[in-house]
Amino acid sequence: MHDARALIEMGAEAVRRLARRGYSLDLSELESLQSRRNQNIRSADELRAESKRVASEVQQTAKQGGDISKLKEHARELKDQIRDIEAGQVQVEEQLRDLLLSIPNLPDDAAPDGDSEDFAVEIRRVGTPPAFPFEPKDHVDLGEATGLLDFARATKLSGPRFAVSRGAGAALERALATLFLDLHTRRHGYVEHAVPFLVTRKTMTGTGQLPKFEEDLFKTGVADRELFLIPTAEVPLTNLYADEIIPPAELPLALTAHTPCFRSEAGSYGRDTRGLIRQHQFAKVEIVQMVDPADADATLETMVGHAEACLKELGLAYRVVKLAAGDTGFSAQLTYDIEVWIPSQNTYREISSVSNFGTFQARRANIRTRGEDGKPKLVATLNGSGLPVGRTLAALLEQCQQQDGSIVLPESLVPYLGFRRISADGTPEA
Repeated sequence: MHDARALIEMGAEAVRRLARRGYSLDLSELESLQSRRNQNIRSADELRAESKRVASEVQQTAKQGGDISKLKEHARELKDQIRDIEAGQVQVEEQLRDLLLSIPNLPDDAAPDGDSEDFAVEIRRVGTPPAFPFEPKDHVDLGEATGLLDFARATKLSGPRFAVSRGAGAALERALATLFLDLHTRRHGYVEHAVPFLVTRKTMTGTGQLPKFEEDLFKTGVADRELFLIPTAEVPLTNLYADEIIPPAELPLALTAHTPCFRSEAGSYGRDTRGLIRQHQFAKVEIVQMVDPADADATLETMVGHAEACLKELGLAYRVVKLAAGDTGFSAQLTYDIEVWIPSQNTYREISSVSNFGTFQARRANIRTRGEDGKPKLVATLNGSGLPVGRTLAALLEQCQQQDGSIVLPESLVPYLGFRRISADGTPEA
């Protein structure tokens, strides 16, 4: 969410930056609403002052035995005018808030031009994609052949875009999540949290999922109580500090959580709807930081490294790209995608997005700290996937597959699993 005054002061610069992400800012509408809001405030203040003066005059005239009928009539007229202005003020405030909530974050000029993944700029590649002396299977065929994954029974339970993992597959998912949490808490300094998976409309609005993406969210309710299923742990983790002032000495805050995530994934089709790449429910370890805005750029680079560390620990080949301005998420200023190699598709696919939101989310959720002058100021928020369990499992099965249909897992998982090899029939082996 933006400060209307700041956007108006930026003027053409705000229009230019938002245009880079395909958003057309109607500056005249924003200026009109802000002007009406300010005028209503001034008018209401002037009428309240006049009402207070007239009330005092009524009392004084009454004490002197004078006629107060006209004064009382004037007082009633003033109260009616104040009520009308206040009602208009509520309407203008709602219109202004709705407009501001619909305006995406200003993209960082460091983001390349463009409006799709085709315009992303590759930063680096790490690891060598495996070369197989056979035609590699995709993770769906591997998972079903070994009995690690069962998509048919998942569909029976919940419809398409769900999965059941079993045996070594379920153990592998648990091991991956624990490995990621251990890396982030023991090596990277994050504090693990267990958070609610159902949150309020206000909470969803704080991080930018609402109002824009309501059609893409799962929600439920009992009686008049409405709750949304979280699309990522970013939502509850960031909003833990909504409407709070964080002491500067406590910054940076580094938070992590392993949660289910629920997404409609509207618009996904073809290869993305097969297997674990895009599901309605999946597990993910999320990393979130809240920092002084001056430290946000450096923190973004650090957090990309934290997400990369998970893939390095597993020995998976991947690359890092910087997203184009027009392909950056609604709330983000700048985003790096980490893309893991998927052999069956012969390409890299996104497995983690790490974003700097600047003060955009903090303004919406009212998360502040104090500056050197002691006055409250907004923090900067950042978050990233570190990592999604399902997509990591897909990459792991595909990159670690053997010609005989078995899977040889990385050594880093052995302490969590007690085995390193999964035979072609799904049997764990040391």
